[in-house]
Amino acid sequence: MEPNDTKPILEVKNLHVHYDTGKGPAKAVNDVSFSLRPGERLGLIGESGSGKTTMAMALMRLTKAPGRIASGSVLLDGEDILTMSPRELRAARLRDIALIPQGAMSSLNPVMRLEVQMADAILAHRPEMKKEAVDARIEELLKSVGLTPEVARRFPHELSGGMKQRAVMAIATALTPKVIVADEPTSALDVVVQRQVIQTLGRLQGGLGAAVVLIGHDMGLVAQFADIVGVMYAGKLVEIGPVRAMIEAPKHPYTKLLVDSLPGIKVKQALIGIPGLPPPLVDLPPGCPFNPRCPYVFDRCRSETPEPQTVGPNQLAACHLYPEHAVLPPMPAPSSSGRAPQ
Repeated sequence: MEPNDTKPILEVKNLHVHYDTGKGPAKAVNDVSFSLRPGERLGLIGESGSGKTTMAMALMRLTKAPGRIASGSVLLDGEDILTMSPRELRAARLRDIALIPQGAMSSLNPVMRLEVQMADAILAHRPEMKKEAVDARIEELLKSVGLTPEVARRFPHELSGGMKQRAVMAIATALTPKVIVADEPTSALDVVVQRQVIQTLGRLQGGLGAAVVLIGHDMGLVAQFADIVGVMYAGKLVEIGPVRAMIEAPKHPYTKLLVDSLPGIKVKQALIGIPGLPPPLVDLPPGCPFNPRCPYVFDRCRSETPEPQTVGPNQLAACHLYPEHAVLPPMPAPSSSGRAPQ
């Protein structure tokens, strides 16, 4: 990631999102902070339940009960989305920040032709536009995602999974937003269509100069798209940095295990799974939330929550191994000594 002095277009500061339960609040997003500049691509990855989709909904202020944004701020070009009035929020969505949802089929009205839905999105923000201009814009948008103008007359059930996802992308970019939040846009698609959809998203983003937050659980797919990768675990952002450094020299043990779980094409090796399961968000373990599964765990990890610290150029990790170590030590053999790797 090259130095960039441009002012951030999106700044998330100390964001907390909780789900109220009978056992207390489930901390789905727990004190997360990051920033994104125009044109940057951030990929957020992690296991299911790590807080990725909750983060996406919070960025759009779409969190619904029993979820609630407990505290923090989401600054979009200097304006806090979390304090906007309902009128200001309606104006900002799609125009300034847009969502590409996880389920394209459930996001499109099954009884309305695509052109009607696209026109509705455009006219909600630009009611003065004439029908001819709207039709021309719809045709332009469909072409931008690789669809023919005839697709506008179809109902959602007449489109394949990849076509529906492209149609949702066309709607999301209709008003050239500054930030695009893509919540697992390749979910339920086959690997060939996944790559096509990601390439389409890249072309759209490049043409708009927008910043993108791509939510995903496929480290390999996210790494092909993103400039920056953030790794979430149990609601926390445990590591963030340039994509190459995150793949070649991950600093957090969880990131290392995610990378090691990827199949290689050059060298055949046994895939290494991550032992155990993520902790329940209503009952997080004391100290580092990853400590029950971490091969590097030592006493401090079980009692003190690590804070993010600089571990490389533009790279932060929340781990007690630093600053004592410059890099992540070799994977230790299973041990119950409670001692840190030397």
